Amino acid sequence: MKGGKSNSKKADTKLSVKGGATTKAGRKSSKKAKDPNKPKRPASAFFVFMEEFRKQFNKENPENKAVSAVGKAAGAKWKSMSDAEKAPYVAKAEKRKVEYEKNMKAYNKRQAEGPNAAEEEEGSEKSMSEVNDEDEGDDEGSGEEDDDE
Repeated sequence: MKGGKSNSKKADTKLSVKGGATTKAGRKSSKKAKDPNKPKRPASAFFVFMEEFRKQFNKENPENKAVSAVGKAAGAKWKSMSDAEKAPYVAKAEKRKVEYEKNMKAYNKRQAEGPNAAEEEEGSEKSMSEVNDEDEGDDEGSGEEDDDE
């Protein structure tokens, strides 16, 4: 009998854990959602370098799949490079930064003009597509009925 009681305690513990997870999920939902239309921040010069280095490293070391090994090797090479060797990557990063700032100005301008207007437009488009989907579904349903008869 004692074994049965201990099993019920374990079941109770599992239930309480599930309740705790729900509470944590509730906290996550209270966070502000990220705007998918917001431009992504540009990569730094090191990460621009990493894009090329990663390809080269994987060709030279196809058996090495560890991300940490690639990162360590890239970091060591980046530190050993002179400013002249880093210059092309810095230039690419600056170019991306200028493009990002341009995109952010346009994004902020759209947000200032009417953040609710943009959401309403998206909502109305979704409503129209849902209406169209429902209409198409009705047509398909009636077409199937004709085939059955």
